[in-house]
Amino acid sequence: MTDTISMQPKFSIITVTFNADKVLEKTIQSVISQTYRNMEHIIVDGGSKDHTLDIVKKYQGHIGPVISEPDKGLYDAMNKGIRMATGDYLCFLNAGDELHDKETLQHLVQTLEGKDWPDVIYGETAIVDEEGHFLHMRRLATPEQLTWKSFKQGMLVCHQAFLPTRALALKHLYDLQYRFSADFDWCIRIMKEAKCLHNTRLTLINYLNEGMTTRNHKASLKERFRIMVKHYGWVSTILHHAWFVIRLFYKP
Repeated sequence: MTDTISMQPKFSIITVTFNADKVLEKTIQSVISQTYRNMEHIIVDGGSKDHTLDIVKKYQGHIGPVISEPDKGLYDAMNKGIRMATGDYLCFLNAGDELHDKETLQHLVQTLEGKDWPDVIYGETAIVDEEGHFLHMRRLATPEQLTWKSFKQGMLVCHQAFLPTRALALKHLYDLQYRFSADFDWCIRIMKEAKCLHNTRLTLINYLNEGMTTRNHKASLKERFRIMVKHYGWVSTILHHAWFVIRLFYKP
C-alpha cells in the first residue's frame, strides 16, 4: 500500500475456533479491552459442540461477524475469515492467544505515524502458560529487516505477529494441501510480493504454549521441509537445516 496515513488503519482480528470454550474467553477479552477501537473481531467456528458459542454469544455486542459451520480444517476456516474481513490489516489470533496488552494496537499504530502504509506489519511474540504467565520470548529471533528470504532460517516471525494487508491476503489464500504448516507457506508467498515490511519492534502477541503444530510436531516438520524446498530449493534448505533433515527422517 502507498497511502500515507491520513486516517487510522482498521484491523480485522480473526479467531478460528472449534470446541475452544476453555481458552476462548481470554482471547476475546484481550481484543475488546484494546484502547484502539478501529477494528473488528471475526469468529470463524467449525461447528463446536461445547460451550464455545455460548461464550461468543456472551460477547456478541463486541464481536462481528460470526459464523459457525463445518469446515475442511484450520486453514479452510482462516480462508473464510480472510474473505469476511473488512479491515486494512489482518491478524490471526488463535483461541488461547492474546494481544500482548490493552494498548498493543494503539502502540502499533503509533509506529506507523508519518509513514506510508506498509504491506506487512510484524513484531515480537511472548510465550505464556495457560494462566497467561510469561514463560519466555519466542526462540527464533525476529529479524530487524524481514524479507521472504529470511524464512530460509525457519519461521522467524510468529504467524500471529505477522499482519499483512487484506488485499495481499486475499490474493494469497492458505494452501489447503498443507494441514499443519500452511501459515509458513502463506507468509513466504505474501512476503515475495510485499514491497514494504514494517518492524514495530513491539511485543504484539502472547502465544499460548501449545498448538496444532506442537501436537503434530513431526508431520509439521515434514510439511515445513517441503515448503522450504519449494521456495528455496533443495541445496539451500539442506545447507541451512542439516539438523532438520536428520530429525525429519531419523527413526529411533
